[in-house]
Amino acid sequence: MPDVHLITEPDDDRLGDYRALTDLELRTKWEPPNGLFIAEGELVLRRALRAGYRPRSYLIDAKRTDQIADLPGDAPIYAATPAVLEKATGFHVHRGVLASFHREPLREAKDVIATARRVAVLEDVNNHTNIGAVFRGAAALGIDAVLLSPTCADPLYRRSVRVSMGEVFAVPYARLEPWPDGLQLLRDSGFTVLALTPAPEAVPLQRLTGDQRRKAALLLGAEGPGLSKHAMAASDVPVKIPMRRNVDSLNVAAAAAVAFWELGRDDEDI
Repeated sequence: MPDVHLITEPDDDRLGDYRALTDLELRTKWEPPNGLFIAEGELVLRRALRAGYRPRSYLIDAKRTDQIADLPGDAPIYAATPAVLEKATGFHVHRGVLASFHREPLREAKDVIATARRVAVLEDVNNHTNIGAVFRGAAALGIDAVLLSPTCADPLYRRSVRVSMGEVFAVPYARLEPWPDGLQLLRDSGFTVLALTPAPEAVPLQRLTGDQRRKAALLLGAEGPGLSKHAMAASDVPVKIPMRRNVDSLNVAAAAAVAFWELGRDDEDI
């Protein structure tokens, strides 16, 4: 294990990557251009390492340094008391483990879907919690790739990574531009674009034909507004999850999980 550097002051320059982690506007404007993201918690940290992301540094509760004694590489390890951690980051780091990682270059949409059978496509999903939950469901339920409209939230923002439990590292993703004209790429690649909507005339997911299910790109919209009329027009088939008790819709992450399961329920490897 690399040497552990004890930090006693929250304004220590070495903690620049971890400053003001609760300031959403600041972090979303600063992290991507500077090529980094923050992982919170040991489990998430280790999943990032397994996925091949290179650490810039670690920031650990001084009482927890033994539990990360096997960390690979030579990235510096900074240790501090909980009080110093809280003042530096802006919140109580109750998991006691943070890490700063280098981002990888964002992949092209055509490369992400090249070998995929099922793809999730998100439009204007700008809530980081929902992004993280969708990625966790995608990893668990057989989605091969995720495509994001230009206005979707950053999957590598700390909250997204945490909510996904690090599964954001397991599912390839890319931005799809231009939007929504870029959906033609999926159609040209043999996918059927399925637009999830509560519209009464939509086809229940379980009634899709074999051809419609074979290579499916599930299009999901943001909380409240749902899919735009332009995205609906660019899709092939409107689909719905049948509801009871006059419930009109589900949270986007819950709806995604239901739809992911339905599209993959005939897989022989489950």
